[in-house]
Amino acid sequence: MAVTTAGKRIVFTGGSGKAGRHCIPYLLSRGHQVLNLDLVPLPNPDVYTLKTDLTDSGQVFNALTTHMNPGGYFGERIEKIDAVIHFAAYARNMLVPDNECFKGNVLSTYNVIEAACKLGIKKVIIASSETTYGVCFAQGNVDYDSFPLEEDYDVDPEDTYATSKLCGERCARSFARRFGIDIYALRIGNVIEPHEYEKDFPDYINNPSSRKRNAWSYIDARDLGQICDLCVGKDGLGFQVFNATNSTITTKVPTAEFLKSECPNVPLSREMGKWEAPLSNRKVREVLGFKDVHDWRRYYKP
Repeated sequence: MAVTTAGKRIVFTGGSGKAGRHCIPYLLSRGHQVLNLDLVPLPNPDVYTLKTDLTDSGQVFNALTTHMNPGGYFGERIEKIDAVIHFAAYARNMLVPDNECFKGNVLSTYNVIEAACKLGIKKVIIASSETTYGVCFAQGNVDYDSFPLEEDYDVDPEDTYATSKLCGERCARSFARRFGIDIYALRIGNVIEPHEYEKDFPDYINNPSSRKRNAWSYIDARDLGQICDLCVGKDGLGFQVFNATNSTITTKVPTAEFLKSECPNVPLSREMGKWEAPLSNRKVREVLGFKDVHDWRRYYKP
């Protein structure tokens, strides 16, 4: 299981979105080259955006065999892509009708993974979601089965968006087995941009019941970039699922005390850290070496 730190050639889908526009600068800072596949441009002079419909497999195959930017025509040949990071998707329910959400998310994920595998790309990272744990878009007030939420949890969501993400995980597992490559699925928590701490965290911290659907957890968009970089650098794991969250719970009260009060009927499957986030990032810390840089308490003092 090698760790590679040299700069890679990365295709990033959905890089113009909320998470991507912070992840890509982090990847650039680590020495990687990035081509963004999206329907709208990323306002970053160091990254070229190729307008691509990912539900069209022909466009995906072509996009993964093109130049990183127009300057590529001055080289001797088209250089092979080292890794694909697939974040493009309808980001939640009710942006489009449910059948379109399911079709767009599943088909684009299938197309990206299939093209990468058949073109010999050995590393694919896909965006799954915290919603797969079944509460975020559940109807009514639903409890989790147990805490912490870890990658071996029996994910059983009822909504279309989360189901589309589980289908993506299933596709990833199948292709990783068939082609013997690394495909890592990130169950991404509620993404927080830098400006949102001041705007949103006063309500999050002072009205904790509003955060149940996000399991009182989050991921700073810049730390998500770190996780992407760690995934690119860690080889030989095959198919893996990683929770992509920051380390601490978004409450004033320690984790076990808070969960006992807020979710009295939900058991703990193990002892939790004093301030451990219920959507636990223990695996990504232990396996990939993730370091929580942007803890919410740096930016908001309750």
